[in-house]
Formats: sequence, C-alpha cells, structure tokens
Amino acid sequence: MHWTKSLVVVLVLAAIGTNAYSQKDGTLTKEELAEINRELDNPLAKRWSLVFQENFSINQGDMVDGGVISNSFFFQPALPIPFGKNKVFTARPVFPLVTQPDFSEDVSGAKKITGFGDIQMAAIFGPGNASGWVWGAGATFVFPTASNENLGQGKYQAGPTVMLFHLSELWNKGFFVQHWWSYAGDESKADVNITDFQYIIRRNFKASASSLGMGPTIRIDWSKDISEGLTLPIGLGYTKTVSMGSIPVKVRIEPQYSIIRPDNFGNVWNIRIQIAPVIKSPFLD
Repeated sequence: MHWTKSLVVVLVLAAIGTNAYSQKDGTLTKEELAEINRELDNPLAKRWSLVFQENFSINQGDMVDGGVISNSFFFQPALPIPFGKNKVFTARPVFPLVTQPDFSEDVSGAKKITGFGDIQMAAIFGPGNASGWVWGAGATFVFPTASNENLGQGKYQAGPTVMLFHLSELWNKGFFVQHWWSYAGDESKADVNITDFQYIIRRNFKASASSLGMGPTIRIDWSKDISEGLTLPIGLGYTKTVSMGSIPVKVRIEPQYSIIRPDNFGNVWNIRIQIAPVIKSPFLD
C-alpha cells in the first residue's frame, strides 16, 4: 500500500536526521527517559520532537455494508521556541497522508483513494513548565492542500485553540481544544464549523519510563444534527520512551472505540500508533 511505503521512508529519514542531533553522548538513564516520557504529553514541551502517527480505522454506517477500512498517517514536528521568562511559542503543523473510501466512484466504499490531505497548523504560546499546571492559547488553521477534492474540505479555516494540563510524576491530565470556521475556498464545498477536543488521562510509571491511559479526540461538527455530527471515542493505550543509543524515542499504541458516532458513516475502531524521536533543541543545554 502507498501509506506503508511512505511510512518506511519517513522513519528512515527521521532516524538519519535525529542521529545528528542526539541529546548527548551515551545512553540515557531511566530517570531521564521517564522525564521525557512525561513531558512530551505537554503540547508546549520545550523538547523538540518529530511525531509520526499512524491511524488505522474501521468505519461502519448506513451508507455501507459491513466495515470499511480507512487510514491516515500524520507527520507532526514540534519545534518550540522559548521566549521571555519561561514562556514558549510553538507552531505545530500536521502533514497528512490519507487513504479513504471514494464514494464518488463507488457508493459501497470498496474503492479507495490515497493522497495528501489538508494541512493543519496550531500556533500556541504559554508557560513551558515541565510539571504542575500548564496552559496555552493561540490560533489554529487548516489549509486546502488535499491532492484530491475528496480527501479534503476545500476550505481555508481558522479559529482559536486552548489547552490546560496538569503534569505530575504519577498522572498527566488535561485537554487540548481546537475550533475551525471556514472563511474562504471552494464555494461548492460546505462551510466548516468544527471542534476537536482531545482529552488526556495517563498514569505514569517512572521505573519503566512508560505510561498507561488514553488521549482520543472528540469531534463535533456543529453544521450537522447531533446524530451525524458527533464522534466520541474512548481508548486505552501504552506509551514507552526508549533510548536508541543517545536518541530518546517515544513509542505509543492506543486502540480506540467510538461509543458515539455518525449513523451514516463513522469511525468504530481506530488503532493509533505513534513514534516520536526526540531531537536536540538549540535552546536547551
């Protein structure tokens, strides 16, 4: 499949790139890995990372018979820049590669289409605390960059984003909210009025530099009735940060199940896999 080939390519490139910016000579200690594992739940973490996220989804609904598979692969670099007194600014772009049913060619959903989706970018500022209460605010954008009109919404979008987290040695808890309104783009496409609400609850295990919990995203499409506009998933995933030589790499697998989803066509199961090499920030010692 196209997405698997792309996944291999980007992971190889990431491994080559991160090797040049390793944290320091020698293997990291368990305490250092545990600290990195905990800190990277914070979207404003001061460490630089390259997040590669794979979402393998099974969809069902009145529009199709049985389950229909879709897939999205995201590359999301996080390169925060400190400023002022313990403040951080970060722009978090999301570059998607998408495979999904092409209903314009086959109403059964059996025919698939693969290509680039719409690029998202959240620009956030706030304190760069490694523990305790952490907040952030800013703006979020979506650009109609999809390589096929069926893989994107065809609209320029913008709106606010806010986050609030509490980070501790035992628990990481919080939420990250983005909302988009469309303001320009393809006039034949429907206007956009969508909220994404990601909630995070994870129990940290310092001795193994790992955590157990969930971080799914609730999506609300305000332009539709609640039966078609709400997706509410729950999940349970395992995260562990390992050392590949002197390079910390955070790995996560999290199955998610949508207890509420659109009747016509919605996500039932999603398996999320993340690989995030941590690269050296020039702003940190």
